[in-house]
Amino acid sequence: MAVNQDLVGREFPPTAPYLVGREKVREFARAVFADAPQHTDLKAGRAAGFSDVVAPPTFAMVIQDLTLQQLLGQEDSGIVLARTIHAEQRFTYTRPIVAGDELTAQLRVNGIRMMGGNAMITSEAEIAGFVRAVGQVARDNGLVAPGYRLLANTGLDAHQEVPHLHVHIFGGRPLGPMLAR
Repeated sequence: MAVNQDLVGREFPPTAPYLVGREKVREFARAVFADAPQHTDLKAGRAAGFSDVVAPPTFAMVIQDLTLQQLLGQEDSGIVLARTIHAEQRFTYTRPIVAGDELTAQLRVNGIRMMGGNAMITSEAEIAGFVRAVGQVARDNGLVAPGYRLLANTGLDAHQEVPHLHVHIFGGRPLGPMLAR
């Protein structure tokens, strides 16, 4: 079965949220010989300005693999894993991945090029975190068209006992102006 050319342009649904665990980051760091202390030591991660241990740059592959499983799971893909060669991969970051992040990923197939009877599939996976999840909650609750408001809290001045970021979504009725007129 040839690789299905109709895959080009196909965008898969976002993956289920993946909670980045501290021990998973440590295990991955050891596996790839990433020996910088911020990958395994909480104090070093915090000293570097992060809330927890920092994942090595290639940790994104753990989340991207979830999107590749979607592609390989398509019965009509024509992709045979046993005949697959991984050729190239790049990551672009807006910030490092840190234990405690909750990430989703979405795959899009950009192209298929035939070469000597084989197919080279080009795809991109966007890994997004908290903001995408908040948007999905708003969509799932029918709040996008009428509008909604977000209130974010983080840190000691917001009376948090455990450092983290969370957001309250207000919607479903007119909320009124933000400031008194």
